[in-house]
Amino acid sequence: MKAELMPIGQALEHLLARVAGRVQAETISLAAGDGRVLLDDVIAACDVPPCANSAMDGYALNSNDQQPGRQFDVSARLPAGSAPATLAPGTLARIFTGAPLPAGADAVVMQENCEVSSAGVVITQAVTAGENIRKQGADIQAGSVLFKAGHRLRPVDLGLLAATGVATIRVGKQPVVALFSTGNELSEPGQTLAPGQIYNSNAFVIKAMLRRLGLQVINLGTVADTRAATEQTLLSACAQADCIISTGGVSAGEEDHVRAALQHLGELDIWKLALKPGKPFAFGRLNNSLFFGLPGNPVSAFVTFLILVRPTLLRLMGASACTLNEIKLPAGFDAPASGVRQEYIRVKLTTDKAGLPALVPLRDQSSGVLSSVAQADGLAIVPPHTAVSSGQLLRFLSFGDIV
Repeated sequence: MKAELMPIGQALEHLLARVAGRVQAETISLAAGDGRVLLDDVIAACDVPPCANSAMDGYALNSNDQQPGRQFDVSARLPAGSAPATLAPGTLARIFTGAPLPAGADAVVMQENCEVSSAGVVITQAVTAGENIRKQGADIQAGSVLFKAGHRLRPVDLGLLAATGVATIRVGKQPVVALFSTGNELSEPGQTLAPGQIYNSNAFVIKAMLRRLGLQVINLGTVADTRAATEQTLLSACAQADCIISTGGVSAGEEDHVRAALQHLGELDIWKLALKPGKPFAFGRLNNSLFFGLPGNPVSAFVTFLILVRPTLLRLMGASACTLNEIKLPAGFDAPASGVRQEYIRVKLTTDKAGLPALVPLRDQSSGVLSSVAQADGLAIVPPHTAVSSGQLLRFLSFGDIV
Protein backbone atom coordinates (compact mmCIF):
# COMPACT_ATOMS: atom_id res chain seq x y z
CA MET A 1 0.00 0.00 0.00
CA LYS A 2 1.38 3.40 -0.98
CA ALA A 3 1.80 5.99 1.76
CA GLU A 4 -0.59 8.93 1.33
CA LEU A 5 1.14 12.17 0.36
CA MET A 6 0.74 14.93 2.95
CA PRO A 7 -0.35 18.35 1.57
CA ILE A 8 2.24 21.12 2.08
CA GLY A 9 -0.04 23.32 4.15
CA GLN A 10 -0.79 20.46 6.51
CA ALA A 11 2.90 19.55 6.77
CA LEU A 12 3.94 23.10 7.64
CA GLU A 13 1.13 23.43 10.18
CA HIS A 14 2.28 20.19 11.80
CA LEU A 15 5.92 21.32 11.92
CA LEU A 16 5.09 24.67 13.50
CA ALA A 17 2.83 22.99 16.05
CA ARG A 18 5.63 20.60 17.03
CA VAL A 19 7.93 23.47 18.03
CA ALA A 20 5.27 25.34 20.03
CA GLY A 21 6.44 25.70 23.60
CA ARG A 22 10.04 24.79 22.75
CA VAL A 23 11.31 28.38 22.49
CA GLN A 24 13.99 29.08 25.09
CA ALA A 25 14.87 32.59 26.26
CA GLU A 26 18.14 34.38 26.83
CA THR A 27 19.16 37.99 27.44
CA ILE A 28 21.81 39.42 25.13
CA SER A 29 23.40 42.78 24.43
CA LEU A 30 21.73 44.97 21.84
CA ALA A 31 24.91 44.82 19.73
CA ALA A 32 24.37 41.07 19.26
CA GLY A 33 20.71 41.46 18.32
CA ASP A 34 20.77 41.42 14.50
CA GLY A 35 18.55 38.61 13.29
CA ARG A 36 17.40 37.63 16.76
CA VAL A 37 13.73 37.37 17.75
CA LEU A 38 12.22 39.42 20.56
CA LEU A 39 10.29 37.52 23.19
CA ASP A 40 8.78 40.64 24.78
CA ASP A 41 7.07 43.77 23.52
CA VAL A 42 9.54 46.66 23.63
CA ILE A 43 8.09 49.91 25.00
CA ALA A 44 9.90 53.18 24.36
CA ALA A 45 11.28 54.54 27.63
CA CYS A 46 11.84 58.07 26.32
CA ASP A 47 10.93 60.49 23.56
CA VAL A 48 13.10 60.66 20.46
CA PRO A 49 14.26 63.34 20.10
CA PRO A 50 14.17 63.93 23.87
CA CYS A 51 13.69 67.68 23.34
CA ALA A 52 12.96 70.05 20.48
CA ASN A 53 16.10 70.63 18.42
CA SER A 54 17.27 72.40 15.33
CA ALA A 55 17.01 70.74 11.95
CA MET A 56 19.41 73.27 10.40
CA ASP A 57 22.51 75.31 11.01
CA GLY A 58 21.18 78.84 11.54
CA TYR A 59 19.72 81.09 14.19
CA ALA A 60 17.08 80.36 16.81
CA LEU A 61 14.57 83.12 17.48
CA ASN A 62 11.10 84.03 18.64
CA SER A 63 9.23 84.41 15.36
CA ASN A 64 7.21 87.32 16.80
CA ASP A 65 10.40 89.42 16.98
CA GLN A 66 10.84 89.52 13.20
CA GLN A 67 10.65 92.86 11.44
CA PRO A 68 11.86 93.69 7.93
CA GLY A 69 15.47 94.87 8.08
CA ARG A 70 15.78 94.46 11.84
CA GLN A 71 19.32 93.87 13.07
CA PHE A 72 19.58 91.25 15.82
CA ASP A 73 22.27 90.73 18.40
CA VAL A 74 23.50 87.15 18.88
CA SER A 75 23.22 86.29 22.57
CA ALA A 76 24.30 82.63 22.57
CA ARG A 77 26.12 79.95 20.58
CA LEU A 78 24.49 76.52 20.74
CA PRO A 79 26.33 73.50 19.30
CA ALA A 80 24.83 70.01 19.44
CA GLY A 81 25.11 68.56 22.93
CA SER A 82 24.79 71.90 24.71
CA ALA A 83 22.25 72.71 27.46
CA PRO A 84 20.99 76.18 26.51
CA ALA A 85 19.71 78.88 28.81
CA THR A 86 16.53 80.79 27.99
CA LEU A 87 16.91 82.97 24.90
CA ALA A 88 17.38 86.62 25.80
CA PRO A 89 14.32 88.56 24.55
CA GLY A 90 14.77 90.26 21.19
CA THR A 91 17.99 88.36 20.33
CA LEU A 92 19.08 85.40 18.20
CA ALA A 93 21.03 82.31 19.24
CA ARG A 94 23.55 80.85 16.81
CA ILE A 95 22.43 77.23 16.63
CA PHE A 96 23.69 74.12 14.88
CA THR A 97 21.92 71.01 13.61
CA GLY A 98 20.80 68.79 16.47
CA ALA A 99 21.28 71.40 19.19
CA PRO A 100 18.41 71.77 21.71
CA LEU A 101 16.12 74.72 21.07
CA PRO A 102 16.38 77.28 23.88
CA ALA A 103 13.29 78.25 25.83
CA GLY A 104 11.82 81.44 24.38
CA ALA A 105 12.61 80.43 20.77
CA ASP A 106 10.00 78.91 18.46
CA ALA A 107 11.76 78.80 15.07
CA VAL A 108 15.14 78.47 13.37
CA VAL A 109 16.08 80.55 10.36
CA MET A 110 18.61 78.94 8.01
CA GLN A 111 21.99 80.62 7.90
CA GLU A 112 21.58 80.97 4.11
CA ASN A 113 18.65 83.33 4.79
CA CYS A 114 20.65 85.66 6.98
CA GLU A 115 23.10 88.52 6.40
CA VAL A 116 25.79 88.50 9.05
CA SER A 117 28.07 91.47 9.82
CA SER A 118 29.96 92.86 12.77
CA ALA A 119 26.90 94.90 13.58
CA GLY A 120 24.60 91.87 13.90
CA VAL A 121 22.32 89.61 11.88
CA VAL A 122 19.57 90.60 9.47
CA ILE A 123 16.99 87.99 8.49
CA THR A 124 16.38 88.14 4.75
CA GLN A 125 13.58 85.56 4.59
CA ALA A 126 11.03 85.37 7.38
CA VAL A 127 10.24 82.10 9.16
CA THR A 128 7.06 80.92 10.88
CA ALA A 129 6.69 79.35 14.30
CA GLY A 130 7.90 75.73 14.28
CA GLU A 131 9.94 76.08 11.09
CA ASN A 132 13.19 74.08 10.90
CA ILE A 133 12.55 72.48 14.29
CA ARG A 134 12.36 68.79 15.14
CA LYS A 135 9.72 68.53 17.83
CA GLN A 136 10.20 66.49 20.99
CA GLY A 137 8.97 62.93 20.36
CA ALA A 138 8.56 63.55 16.61
CA ASP A 139 10.27 60.22 15.85
CA ILE A 140 9.32 58.09 18.86
CA GLN A 141 7.04 58.87 21.78
CA ALA A 142 7.70 57.51 25.26
CA GLY A 143 5.29 54.69 26.07
CA SER A 144 4.75 53.66 22.45
CA VAL A 145 5.28 50.05 21.36
CA LEU A 146 8.44 49.89 19.27
CA PHE A 147 8.23 46.19 18.46
CA LYS A 148 5.92 43.35 19.38
CA ALA A 149 7.11 40.03 20.74
CA GLY A 150 7.96 37.69 17.87
CA HIS A 151 9.60 40.40 15.76
CA ARG A 152 12.91 39.44 14.13
CA LEU A 153 15.33 42.32 14.46
CA ARG A 154 16.93 44.06 11.47
CA PRO A 155 19.89 46.47 11.58
CA VAL A 156 17.63 49.54 11.49
CA ASP A 157 15.60 48.10 14.38
CA LEU A 158 18.74 47.98 16.50
CA GLY A 159 19.15 51.69 15.82
CA LEU A 160 15.63 52.43 17.05
CA LEU A 161 16.19 50.45 20.22
CA ALA A 162 19.51 52.18 20.82
CA ALA A 163 17.85 55.57 20.31
CA THR A 164 15.54 54.87 23.26
CA GLY A 165 18.36 53.69 25.52
CA VAL A 166 17.83 49.92 25.27
CA ALA A 167 21.06 48.08 26.11
CA THR A 168 19.90 44.47 26.50
CA ILE A 169 17.06 42.44 25.00
CA ARG A 170 15.35 39.14 25.80
CA VAL A 171 15.32 36.94 22.73
CA GLY A 172 14.77 33.34 21.70
CA LYS A 173 17.82 31.11 21.86
CA GLN A 174 19.13 30.05 18.50
CA PRO A 175 18.99 26.28 18.07
CA VAL A 176 22.20 24.41 17.37
CA VAL A 177 21.87 22.41 14.14
CA ALA A 178 23.77 19.26 13.21
CA LEU A 179 24.06 18.71 9.46
CA PHE A 180 25.13 15.65 7.51
CA SER A 181 24.82 14.23 4.01
CA THR A 182 24.36 10.63 2.97
CA GLY A 183 25.63 8.88 -0.12
CA ASN A 184 28.63 6.82 -1.16
CA GLU A 185 28.65 8.82 -4.39
CA LEU A 186 29.47 12.12 -2.68
CA SER A 187 32.88 13.72 -2.74
CA GLU A 188 34.07 17.05 -1.36
CA PRO A 189 35.16 19.94 -3.59
CA GLY A 190 38.93 19.89 -3.99
CA GLN A 191 39.08 16.12 -4.19
CA THR A 192 39.44 14.18 -7.41
CA LEU A 193 36.21 12.50 -8.44
CA ALA A 194 36.33 8.74 -8.62
CA PRO A 195 34.17 6.99 -11.23
CA GLY A 196 30.49 7.33 -10.32
CA GLN A 197 31.03 10.16 -7.84
CA ILE A 198 29.62 13.71 -7.69
CA TYR A 199 30.53 16.70 -5.59
CA ASN A 200 28.41 17.40 -2.52
CA SER A 201 26.61 20.69 -3.18
CA ASN A 202 23.75 20.24 -0.71
CA ALA A 203 25.91 20.70 2.36
CA PHE A 204 27.16 24.07 1.14
CA VAL A 205 23.68 25.38 0.28
CA ILE A 206 21.99 24.28 3.50
CA LYS A 207 24.88 25.29 5.75
CA ALA A 208 24.98 28.78 4.24
CA MET A 209 21.22 29.22 4.63
CA LEU A 210 21.43 28.13 8.25
CA ARG A 211 24.19 30.63 8.89
CA ARG A 212 22.09 33.38 7.32
CA LEU A 213 19.65 32.66 10.12
CA GLY A 214 22.54 33.15 12.53
CA LEU A 215 22.57 29.52 13.62
CA GLN A 216 25.50 27.50 14.86
CA VAL A 217 26.07 24.54 12.53
CA ILE A 218 27.84 21.32 13.45
CA ASN A 219 28.91 19.77 10.15
CA LEU A 220 29.09 16.00 10.52
CA GLY A 221 30.19 15.49 6.93
CA THR A 222 29.17 12.66 4.64
CA VAL A 223 27.84 9.38 6.00
CA ALA A 224 28.23 6.05 4.24
CA ASP A 225 25.10 4.37 2.89
CA THR A 226 24.78 1.79 5.65
CA ARG A 227 22.22 1.41 8.42
CA ALA A 228 24.92 1.21 11.10
CA ALA A 229 26.73 4.36 9.97
CA THR A 230 23.44 6.26 9.70
CA GLU A 231 22.29 5.26 13.19
CA GLN A 232 25.69 6.10 14.69
CA THR A 233 25.60 9.56 13.10
CA LEU A 234 22.04 10.22 14.27
CA LEU A 235 22.96 9.34 17.86
CA SER A 236 26.03 11.57 17.70
CA ALA A 237 23.97 14.41 16.23
CA CYS A 238 21.21 14.32 18.84
CA ALA A 239 23.81 14.41 21.62
CA GLN A 240 25.16 17.71 20.28
CA ALA A 241 22.30 19.59 18.65
CA ASP A 242 18.72 20.79 19.08
CA CYS A 243 17.93 20.01 15.45
CA ILE A 244 19.32 17.53 12.96
CA ILE A 245 19.21 18.02 9.19
CA SER A 246 20.27 15.36 6.71
CA THR A 247 20.28 15.39 2.93
CA GLY A 248 19.63 12.22 0.97
CA GLY A 249 18.68 8.75 2.07
CA VAL A 250 14.99 9.39 2.79
CA SER A 251 13.47 7.62 -0.22
CA ALA A 252 12.34 4.01 -0.22
CA GLY A 253 15.35 2.48 -1.98
CA GLU A 254 17.52 -0.31 -0.60
CA GLU A 255 20.38 2.16 -0.10
CA ASP A 256 18.22 4.74 1.70
CA HIS A 257 18.66 4.14 5.43
CA VAL A 258 17.71 7.43 7.09
CA ARG A 259 13.99 6.83 7.50
CA ALA A 260 14.43 3.32 8.87
CA ALA A 261 17.18 4.45 11.24
CA LEU A 262 15.01 7.27 12.57
CA GLN A 263 12.05 4.94 13.10
CA HIS A 264 14.30 2.52 14.97
CA LEU A 265 15.89 5.13 17.23
CA GLY A 266 13.14 7.73 17.54
CA GLU A 267 9.85 8.79 15.97
CA LEU A 268 8.85 9.50 12.37
CA ASP A 269 5.96 11.98 12.01
CA ILE A 270 6.06 12.90 8.32
CA TRP A 271 7.24 11.03 5.26
CA LYS A 272 6.37 11.86 1.66
CA LEU A 273 4.81 15.16 0.70
CA ALA A 274 2.44 16.28 -2.03
CA LEU A 275 5.26 18.52 -3.25
CA LYS A 276 7.18 18.85 -6.49
CA PRO A 277 10.14 18.94 -6.24
CA GLY A 278 10.70 17.37 -2.85
CA LYS A 279 8.32 14.46 -2.26
CA PRO A 280 10.73 12.38 -0.10
CA PHE A 281 10.90 14.47 3.07
CA ALA A 282 11.09 13.11 6.62
CA PHE A 283 10.37 14.79 9.92
CA GLY A 284 10.50 13.31 13.38
CA ARG A 285 12.18 13.34 16.77
CA LEU A 286 15.25 11.67 18.19
CA ASN A 287 15.44 11.96 21.97
CA ASN A 288 14.95 15.74 22.45
CA SER A 289 16.21 16.72 19.00
CA LEU A 290 14.02 17.53 16.01
CA PHE A 291 14.94 15.76 12.79
CA PHE A 292 14.48 17.00 9.22
CA GLY A 293 15.40 14.61 6.41
CA LEU A 294 15.74 16.44 3.11
CA PRO A 295 15.83 14.78 -0.32
CA GLY A 296 19.17 14.23 -2.00
CA ASN A 297 18.41 16.03 -5.26
CA PRO A 298 19.79 19.57 -4.91
CA VAL A 299 16.66 21.48 -5.93
CA SER A 300 14.44 19.25 -3.80
CA ALA A 301 16.70 19.80 -0.80
CA PHE A 302 16.64 23.56 -1.37
CA VAL A 303 12.86 23.80 -1.80
CA THR A 304 11.99 21.67 1.21
CA PHE A 305 14.40 23.63 3.37
CA LEU A 306 13.01 26.96 2.17
CA ILE A 307 9.32 26.26 2.60
CA LEU A 308 9.35 23.84 5.55
CA VAL A 309 12.58 23.79 7.56
CA ARG A 310 13.40 27.51 7.53
CA PRO A 311 9.97 28.56 8.87
CA THR A 312 10.16 25.90 11.58
CA LEU A 313 13.59 27.08 12.73
CA LEU A 314 12.39 30.69 12.80
CA ARG A 315 9.38 29.70 14.90
CA LEU A 316 11.74 27.80 17.21
CA MET A 317 13.64 31.08 17.62
CA GLY A 318 10.38 32.78 18.63
CA ALA A 319 9.40 34.46 15.35
CA SER A 320 5.70 35.14 14.82
CA ALA A 321 6.12 35.71 11.07
CA CYS A 322 8.24 32.85 9.78
CA THR A 323 7.16 32.08 6.21
CA LEU A 324 8.32 33.93 3.12
CA ASN A 325 6.14 36.78 1.92
CA GLU A 326 3.95 35.90 -1.05
CA ILE A 327 2.63 38.16 -3.77
CA LYS A 328 0.44 37.33 -6.75
CA LEU A 329 1.83 37.93 -10.23
CA PRO A 330 0.62 36.93 -13.70
CA ALA A 331 2.03 33.85 -15.39
CA GLY A 332 3.89 34.41 -18.62
CA PHE A 333 3.35 30.82 -19.74
CA ASP A 334 0.80 28.09 -20.33
CA ALA A 335 1.01 24.67 -18.68
CA PRO A 336 -1.23 21.59 -18.57
CA ALA A 337 -2.91 20.58 -15.33
CA SER A 338 -0.47 19.65 -12.58
CA GLY A 339 -0.66 16.30 -10.85
CA VAL A 340 -1.49 15.41 -7.26
CA ARG A 341 1.46 17.41 -5.92
CA GLN A 342 1.72 21.16 -5.43
CA GLU A 343 4.42 22.43 -7.77
CA TYR A 344 7.07 25.05 -7.03
CA ILE A 345 8.34 26.27 -10.38
CA ARG A 346 11.62 28.14 -10.70
CA VAL A 347 10.81 31.38 -12.53
CA LYS A 348 12.32 34.61 -13.75
CA LEU A 349 10.42 37.82 -13.09
CA THR A 350 10.24 39.59 -16.46
CA THR A 351 7.94 42.04 -18.24
CA ASP A 352 5.57 41.30 -21.08
CA LYS A 353 5.11 43.33 -24.30
CA ALA A 354 2.94 45.83 -22.43
CA GLY A 355 5.61 46.32 -19.78
CA LEU A 356 3.66 44.44 -17.12
CA PRO A 357 5.30 41.89 -14.78
CA ALA A 358 5.21 38.25 -15.79
CA LEU A 359 6.59 35.00 -14.37
CA VAL A 360 8.51 32.88 -16.88
CA PRO A 361 9.76 29.40 -15.94
CA LEU A 362 13.37 28.34 -16.37
CA ARG A 363 13.75 25.85 -19.18
CA ASP A 364 14.86 22.84 -17.11
CA GLN A 365 12.74 22.12 -14.02
CA SER A 366 14.54 18.90 -13.14
CA SER A 367 15.15 18.44 -9.41
CA GLY A 368 18.84 17.88 -10.09
CA VAL A 369 19.48 21.16 -11.93
CA LEU A 370 20.75 23.51 -9.23
CA SER A 371 21.75 26.14 -11.80
CA SER A 372 18.05 26.85 -12.34
CA VAL A 373 17.79 27.99 -8.71
CA ALA A 374 20.79 30.28 -9.12
CA GLN A 375 19.21 31.83 -12.22
CA ALA A 376 15.69 32.14 -10.81
CA ASP A 377 14.14 35.14 -9.06
CA GLY A 378 11.82 32.93 -7.05
CA LEU A 379 9.22 30.19 -7.09
CA ALA A 380 5.77 30.25 -8.69
CA ILE A 381 3.28 28.03 -6.87
CA VAL A 382 0.87 25.87 -8.85
CA PRO A 383 -1.73 24.02 -6.71
CA PRO A 384 -2.50 20.34 -7.40
CA HIS A 385 -4.67 19.54 -10.43
CA THR A 386 -4.34 23.09 -11.79
CA ALA A 387 -3.68 24.17 -15.38
CA VAL A 388 -1.90 27.48 -15.96
CA SER A 389 -2.86 30.04 -18.61
CA SER A 390 -0.83 33.08 -19.56
CA GLY A 391 -2.00 36.04 -17.50
CA GLN A 392 -3.33 33.88 -14.67
CA LEU A 393 -2.30 35.13 -11.24
CA LEU A 394 0.05 32.79 -9.38
CA ARG A 395 1.45 32.95 -5.87
CA PHE A 396 5.09 33.99 -6.07
CA LEU A 397 7.83 33.53 -3.49
CA SER A 398 10.72 35.90 -4.11
CA PHE A 399 14.18 34.67 -3.21
CA GLY A 400 15.24 38.22 -2.33
CA ASP A 401 18.38 37.94 -0.20
CA ILE A 402 17.54 34.34 0.80
CA VAL A 403 19.50 32.73 -2.04
